[in-house]
Amino acid sequence: MTVRPEWLDYNGHMNMAYYAVLFDEAADEIYPVLGFGPEYQKTGFTTYTAEFHICYLRELHEGDPVTVTLQLLDFDEKRFHIYQEIHHTDGWCAATGESMGLHIDQSGPRVAPMPGEILARVRALHKAHENLPWPERAGRSIGIKRKQ
Repeated sequence: MTVRPEWLDYNGHMNMAYYAVLFDEAADEIYPVLGFGPEYQKTGFTTYTAEFHICYLRELHEGDPVTVTLQLLDFDEKRFHIYQEIHHTDGWCAATGESMGLHIDQSGPRVAPMPGEILARVRALHKAHENLPWPERAGRSIGIKRKQ
């Protein structure tokens, strides 16, 4: 993907909101592989993002070419924990994103177990990622540390 001119803020770099756009567009590429594409939503089930954390590491500017990676860290029958990184094509990491996704029955809406065939695809992706190292920035919390 490439940083678009309309994504810039008054500081001349990519606005914070568009990092989330890049992470979301990358997830949209893997979702159909897992069975969560637009057609799945028509079945009465979908996914929601319950939580998303972004760490901004380096500025991106108009025209910067980037690649977004995705690693499935963990899952159960109703949830999936994903870690992503935005890399400039020069090799440096511009931002990290971490999310907790939920499988949703839209009739509630409520969190619900994934159907077996989708759970099998999520399990296969997790198996493919299980030997990847745990990302150093995964699991971070936010807060102001006070001296006691």
